[in-house]
Amino acid sequence: MEASVRWDGLSELLEEFSKAQYRAKDVSARVERIEKRCLELFSKDYRFSIIQNANGELCSHYPRQIVFLEYESAPEDKNIRYESTVQVSKLQDLVNRSKMARCRGRFVCPVILYKGKHICRSATLAGWGELYGRTGYNYIFSGGSDDAWADTEAAEEDAAARNGDSQLFDKVRGHDIKLLRYLSVRYICDLMVENKKVKFGLNVTSSEKVDKAQRYSDFTLLSVPYPGCEFFKDYKDRGYSAEGLVFNWKQDYVDAPLYIPVSLTRCLNIDWREYQRWDLVKQTQNYLKLLIHILNGDEHSGLLVHCISGWDRTPLFISLLRLSLWADGVVHSNLEPAEILYLTVAYDWFLFGHMLNDRLSKGEEVFFFCFNFLKHITSEEFSSSGRKTRRKSSQPRESALTLEDFCLLKRKDRGSANSLSSDFSVITEDSPGSYGNFNCEPVDLMSFGNQGQAIWKKTHASSPQSVFWNRAQSSAEDRPLQPAVIEAKSSSSSSSNHSDHFLRPGSSPLEVPQRRLPTITERESRLEAVQSTFLAAYNTTIGLKSVSPSPSGAIGGLLEQFARGVGLRGASTIV
Repeated sequence: MEASVRWDGLSELLEEFSKAQYRAKDVSARVERIEKRCLELFSKDYRFSIIQNANGELCSHYPRQIVFLEYESAPEDKNIRYESTVQVSKLQDLVNRSKMARCRGRFVCPVILYKGKHICRSATLAGWGELYGRTGYNYIFSGGSDDAWADTEAAEEDAAARNGDSQLFDKVRGHDIKLLRYLSVRYICDLMVENKKVKFGLNVTSSEKVDKAQRYSDFTLLSVPYPGCEFFKDYKDRGYSAEGLVFNWKQDYVDAPLYIPVSLTRCLNIDWREYQRWDLVKQTQNYLKLLIHILNGDEHSGLLVHCISGWDRTPLFISLLRLSLWADGVVHSNLEPAEILYLTVAYDWFLFGHMLNDRLSKGEEVFFFCFNFLKHITSEEFSSSGRKTRRKSSQPRESALTLEDFCLLKRKDRGSANSLSSDFSVITEDSPGSYGNFNCEPVDLMSFGNQGQAIWKKTHASSPQSVFWNRAQSSAEDRPLQPAVIEAKSSSSSSSNHSDHFLRPGSSPLEVPQRRLPTITERESRLEAVQSTFLAAYNTTIGLKSVSPSPSGAIGGLLEQFARGVGLRGASTIV
């Protein structure tokens, strides 16, 4: 019954999410349940305080109750407890003062607590056009007083505006810098492909990397350009295939180069000079590796991730970070796959203002890409624990049928025959690269949501966090950076490929050999459980749009997505 309740909650969440963008001042009873559920899930692992944003006073598209994580309520190691040193009352004051500094008022907000360090999100810096426009708007519609500032602050800002841009930016961005420093954020990762966002000939947004006064020079700035949500229409139009999909870096508006300090790249074994040749899979993988490496390379400092508005590319990487760290057992360790999935969809995407309805109408399916991408980060090279993870037998792998075998199963052997969605059913091909006659029955994958849950079994006996972090006095620059990940090697991997035809001593030559089950890491099983649960829930609520055949010539692009997600196929060419 409990699993059913969680499943219904996820479906309700996706239905609400796909209808309209979240607004803090306009909340229904259903949205209130979603907000309450998020607080319950956070409370399973953390003690936290609430930054009140009841009617969107701080930001109209931030949660009404912004969660500030203080410390883990029950850490696995009782002798080590990572705790934030931030006072919530002071944080609230800094937020009030700094919110004008960033696009759409989307201020720097801590969302993940990892070993005492805050992982934050925001929009990029506001340009002068937005600063003046929003300040004037607030002044007019608040009866002559700007509710974003105290009276003295408003007077000071008006004087600064009259004296020129520089003093206004000094004041507003100065508050933003104070907030970053108070949260111990040192690294700022800018995902914009532009230096400044220009509309109608005006610079409506800026960024730290092009701040003329170099106000952010004390921070470690990383320019890691990543395609915007428009690019994900190409992903959808290619049959939801990201492999081989390369962004066009020669477009006129693309002027932000990739820049990463050498100290952060030397241990990653990535040729960053090739970034414009990477496809969407490789680019996302390498950027995630970089973020995890930064978090593990500095034991004191936090991280800020932002794009332009902070509601497309930003939640993509925040969500991938949260899920990756959870799969390693270092954050949200008491949450099950359906619970961490609910939390990241609700909090990281919905309550922080991602416009899913608008993106779906345009075919810009960055949200779907995020969770379908989980299959590409299951290996230990993406692990934050920096050690080999215990491998175990995976029962679902026993049923790793080929797509052809699955289509030949009788109806009673594979469950319900309801269609996956109005636009989708099981298909096969008469010839590669083209759709032929359909000779398979539709398949209902709802049953695989609970199967995905069964894949993952919580084990507290072996903790993935084997490296204890001692707070040394030396800074990050004074010591060589260590690799953030260690790739797991399994001695059974090489032999498992030849296990179908071996005979045990004393066995009859006529005896049917027993197939050896492949092994799977705990990290992999966790992420696969999340992905399969998401795919099944997404299918029943939103569904994939009909697409043309995949350019890779793979069999049934849409079906392959789901078959791979629920463990019906061991390998797939659709990514």
